[in-house]
Amino acid sequence: MHEMGIANSILDRAQAEIEHHSNARLLKVGVRIGEWSGVEPESLRFCFDCLVSGHAPPLPVIDIEICPRQNRCPACATVFTLDGYNIECPSCGVTPTQPVSGDELQIAYVEMEEQ
Repeated sequence: MHEMGIANSILDRAQAEIEHHSNARLLKVGVRIGEWSGVEPESLRFCFDCLVSGHAPPLPVIDIEICPRQNRCPACATVFTLDGYNIECPSCGVTPTQPVSGDELQIAYVEMEEQ
């Protein structure tokens, strides 16, 4: 389960950000996960929750945003959400199109509380 390693890295990075602020406590970490990232969101949530279980209350939480698979047409610049594996532009019919989102795995924000 590689989600445990990912959750650990997310928590480490969030804690590193908290260290830049004296007397701050981690409340929430926002994460963007693309549909093609290979990361199972609920497994990541479970792993994150296991890692923070030893923290003092309130426990930090993870907020997961799922990013859809989207492509851009090189001919008409239309950005569209993929339906299955169909990469044809719905506006002009050009194929192939270029991926623009769906493989993300990034920390979007860290929410903290000054004590």
